[in-house]
Amino acid sequence: MIAKHFITTNIEPVKLTESGADILYHLDEHRLHDIPVVDGRNLMGSVTESDVYTLEDPDKPLKQLKFTFKRDFVYEGQHIFDIMKMMSLTGLTMLPVLDENEKYLGCIQQGDMMKRISEILAVNNLGAIIVLEINQNDFVLSEIARLVESQDSKIMNLFVTTNSDSTKMDVTIKLNTMEIQALMQSFNRYNYIVKATYTEDEKMYDDLRDRYDSLMRYLNV
Repeated sequence: MIAKHFITTNIEPVKLTESGADILYHLDEHRLHDIPVVDGRNLMGSVTESDVYTLEDPDKPLKQLKFTFKRDFVYEGQHIFDIMKMMSLTGLTMLPVLDENEKYLGCIQQGDMMKRISEILAVNNLGAIIVLEINQNDFVLSEIARLVESQDSKIMNLFVTTNSDSTKMDVTIKLNTMEIQALMQSFNRYNYIVKATYTEDEKMYDDLRDRYDSLMRYLNV
């Protein structure tokens, strides 16, 4: 999954011929926090509502004003993790996407990304969640997968949350079944620390949201 698969062209970027007042109109109309600014197909950068209020004359076209745009973007071939990292670092909700010649193709909306992340994390698929606490040096994915499959279960999704202040990490496993008692016994036999389990839908969704927030915070490694 790369950037070009997430591009939307439903929202037009702002042009240099438009004014700060025009930008505020676009932001309000689409309920946006930020929006790309282009000159033809050249990306100038992104502008926010707070940026507009710093303009010396919001009624003048942008090209007549001395304004330095923050030019953050991803290339069309960059991976979904690069997109997530850039959104986390910049706080942009409309991330510009450029081709290999650095020409503007469109943007990626944060809301669309959240929907796709939800699909990746299998949020809508029923199944229990197990969170293991493991020392980073002891993490062996193949062994975890073997234990899961030995109980006639499948891993629908797995992701890791690390902490720079600790050598331990959380391994969150989404399964295709709610029946986890036998698997829990297997993890215990192999000395895995089961930090948490969730088999009720509301708890699962809350945990996935928390873990996703943690993932976004720690992706800038």
